[in-house]
Amino acid sequence: MHFSLIGALLGLLLLIFSLTMLVPIPFALWFGESTSLVFVSAFAITAATGAALWLPNKNFKQTLRTRDGFLITALFWLVLSAFGSLPLLLAEAPSLSITDAVFESVSGLTTTGATVITGLDDLPKSILYYRQQLQWLGGIGIIVIAIAILPMLGVGGMQLYRAETPGPMKDTKLTPRITGTAKALFTIYVTMTVGCAIAYWLAGMTPFDALAHSFSTVAIGGFSTHDASMGYFDNPVILWIAVAYMLLSGVNFALHYFSYRNRSLGIYWQDSEFRFYLSINFVAMIIVSLGLIFLTKSEAAMSWQDSVLHGVFQVVSIATTTGFTSTEYANWPTFIPIFMFLLAFIGASAGSTGGGMKVIRVMLIAKQGYRELVRLVHPNAVIPVKIGDRPVSNQVISAVWSFFAIYVLVYIVMLLLILATGMDFLTAFSAVGASINNLGPGLGEVAAHYQNIPSSAKWILCLAMLLGRLEVFTLLVLFTPAFWRK
Repeated sequence: MHFSLIGALLGLLLLIFSLTMLVPIPFALWFGESTSLVFVSAFAITAATGAALWLPNKNFKQTLRTRDGFLITALFWLVLSAFGSLPLLLAEAPSLSITDAVFESVSGLTTTGATVITGLDDLPKSILYYRQQLQWLGGIGIIVIAIAILPMLGVGGMQLYRAETPGPMKDTKLTPRITGTAKALFTIYVTMTVGCAIAYWLAGMTPFDALAHSFSTVAIGGFSTHDASMGYFDNPVILWIAVAYMLLSGVNFALHYFSYRNRSLGIYWQDSEFRFYLSINFVAMIIVSLGLIFLTKSEAAMSWQDSVLHGVFQVVSIATTTGFTSTEYANWPTFIPIFMFLLAFIGASAGSTGGGMKVIRVMLIAKQGYRELVRLVHPNAVIPVKIGDRPVSNQVISAVWSFFAIYVLVYIVMLLLILATGMDFLTAFSAVGASINNLGPGLGEVAAHYQNIPSSAKWILCLAMLLGRLEVFTLLVLFTPAFWRK
């Protein structure tokens, strides 16, 4: 293990991250807020720590090994989450404890969107902006790690995706060098953010709200600058814009790149994961919209237009694990919120900013399950599982089932730990699911916020958010004795 190299990289990362803490200062000055010193102090602490790690190790030259990559990837989220909590901890408003500040920071950087803060409408704009910025930075970090780094370590949805998919997606990297890959992804990410912000602004948001919500929409984060989330604006056009950009952000960003490079929208439809992703969302939209039209009691019934609007919006928001809300969907007929919540377990595509198990894995599990049903009728038949026209190896199928087994096991352990803190089953079940799938809002006591749950539960959920963001294996491998043996 090259600890000097790891220290240098983490130090450099902290130095870069510290600079982002200066960005909210112009907002503080513009809106006449007294939070500038908070961000300067957080910047100084973060930069000093980064320099202390980087300077002694900056001349250390070694090639990164696989184990170094695992450790750096895990520490990336742990270290940034810890230092990202500083402005929230130091600010007078919202006046958070260490537990709450870390929870909010972890939730932001993992693009989960679970919040412990209420009274968002009255908070300083600079603090509100900082929360949104955390999600935006976490989103681009997720994409770069998912597409450029995790495949090099042999883990992550993109690893099996590239290994088994025909066409342009079979490229090892988008460009010959990781720096080029990162630059290409960053360009796409920024372009989508700018487009989303302009669309929100033209639809009626203030420039500040448009920028803030474009950050959390493209990052599939779900943080808002208002307690009522997207429902605050009471504007159907804004909701439809959000639907479009949430769907786009839930697509594999490598597809966006290849579509742009080849000047062809056909790249999307050639991709089986993309077709499966759209199919799941489309079917769910129909089910929920019809459910709202026919299952809602007369005294609380919406018009069919509102049923379609809010049904489509909430399906896309939850299925892509964004977590925006347009209305109090937890009060809809029980079948609907439970059905939508289960969609978050599928999540978005591999190589996107979304969470969940990833569409590619669920698609392979479904194909494998169907193959076993056919084998019951034709025991001697040779029936390959395919993505597109290409057969998927049994090794990949085994890896997918292993991930699913570990995922379920971790979920059960987390659920039992949360139940031990005294929370009721529905709240505990949804809190763990919303955290490990990086969704954000849950059901029961955590439908609106996580402020009132025990501190011990918040720390457990922080771990769940990190496990979900790192696709479980990347973090759990650090706890195996084999990882630390020479």
